[in-house]
Amino acid sequence: MILALGLSGEAQRRGGGGRGFNLVFATEADFDGRFQFCRAAFRQNRAGDGGNWAVDFPRADINMSIRLSELTKTHVSFESPQNPRHAVVRLTDEALFQCPFVMMTEVGAAYLDEAEAAALRTYVDKGGFLWADDFWGEYAWQVWVEQLAKALPPAQFPITDLPPDHPLFRAQFIMTGVPQIASIGHWFNSGGGTSERGADSAVPHARAITDAHGRILVLMTHNTDVGDSWEEEASNPQYFYEMSSKGYAFGINVLVYAMSH
Repeated sequence: MILALGLSGEAQRRGGGGRGFNLVFATEADFDGRFQFCRAAFRQNRAGDGGNWAVDFPRADINMSIRLSELTKTHVSFESPQNPRHAVVRLTDEALFQCPFVMMTEVGAAYLDEAEAAALRTYVDKGGFLWADDFWGEYAWQVWVEQLAKALPPAQFPITDLPPDHPLFRAQFIMTGVPQIASIGHWFNSGGGTSERGADSAVPHARAITDAHGRILVLMTHNTDVGDSWEEEASNPQYFYEMSSKGYAFGINVLVYAMSH
């Protein structure tokens, strides 16, 4: 398969929510020891299902960073009071290893080549934490699992569903699982529906790959769009109460867990 990164670092493109932004990939010098939200850019899989890596970017990254600084004692890196530093990295960038966690969205459309898969394997071997979010239905799941297996072969790194009593679900807020969060467009147009693919995505899952000690290396939130609950927090008051409040609670739990395990 020949693929392309949905966006180029040399030109101004459009991001999630139709916002324009200049994409600059992070370097190691951009990190100051405080928390920065990291997002991984990937090339499109022509056999995949979903949008590109920049869905929800950059507003979700910004809003989540602000809420993390408000709701926990985490030291978040800021350029100004409402402008937290956040990073976009490629899996083969050395800057990846400055990220306590890295997020990938719409991973049903992701493609990893040999070098990217090797870099991802090294990242999690060294203690990194990957969160894959916002992919819906069984086909997107199978596409993602096929790509992830290049880095973490399932015979050695099986995928399991997190049980309701897993420590991640009570890292700060008490939850019993991952909430099903729809994009604001689907939520609004369906009159409050949450399953974007109907019966094919009716059940949300929090699945994981763990190391020999049970620590999560890769978290996969399938049949849900946690990132949109952050991006669209101010778009509709009802959406905030129904979706964003749950999305932030779950997101804070994930980040606290990722940085403490």
